[in-house]
Amino acid sequence: MEFNSLLLETTGGVAKLTVNRPQSLNALNGELLSELECAFYQLEQDATVKVIVITGAGEKAFVAGADIREMASMDSFQGHRFALKGQRVMLALQKMKKPVIAAVNGYALGGGLELALACDFIYAGDKAKLGFPEVTLGIMPGFGGTQNLSRLIGPARANEMIFTGLMISADKAVAWGVVNEVFPAEELLPRTLESAAAIARTGLLGVGYAKDAIANGLSMAKEDGFRYEASLFGVLFATKDQREGMAAFVEKRTANFSGE
Repeated sequence: MEFNSLLLETTGGVAKLTVNRPQSLNALNGELLSELECAFYQLEQDATVKVIVITGAGEKAFVAGADIREMASMDSFQGHRFALKGQRVMLALQKMKKPVIAAVNGYALGGGLELALACDFIYAGDKAKLGFPEVTLGIMPGFGGTQNLSRLIGPARANEMIFTGLMISADKAVAWGVVNEVFPAEELLPRTLESAAAIARTGLLGVGYAKDAIANGLSMAKEDGFRYEASLFGVLFATKDQREGMAAFVEKRTANFSGE
């Protein structure tokens, strides 16, 4: 599929998906949300893609939020539909079996931060600013932000970020547990791609099952999560990747994983 507002490059099993509306600080509009949904489906189905990196075009913004010009004329019904569409896209991203890393360059605000939070983890440039400014517009986060942020850093910190509408620095985002690591801006993308390439060399079946165990285990009692983990662990022992990985270790060679 051809995209108007996305750039997609794949190298060595790592797909780099760039939100490409720099003239609008990569703001999310309805068309872009539809393109993201299609891109996530395409990447999930592409056997050559093992890891995905999402970033924004230009130096100013990862994604500066939803497109306010588009939202300004919406009525209640349209606003509800827009939120549901955004949530569907974020949930599609979160449910991907493949690992997804956000490389946050510049502003990640509102829907942009919601996009980053839907990834498996976030790296940020040292000039990045993150926040939920929706309350300053008379609304609130609507693409899963209230749910994902509070589950990630707890309700108190989430309340502070969302209620004040203030932006936090990349360093504070690390301290609060929103971001995994901060790099100098010029190193952000190379370091993120390096991390993605390291993941791509592992047994991706194991990574996918671990992602499943973590995501689904959060909604279970701990004992149920332990049982779910054990069941997935057992399934992996029926795979070619398990046999190859352990044989390679014993034979002191690099494993050649097939994803089977």
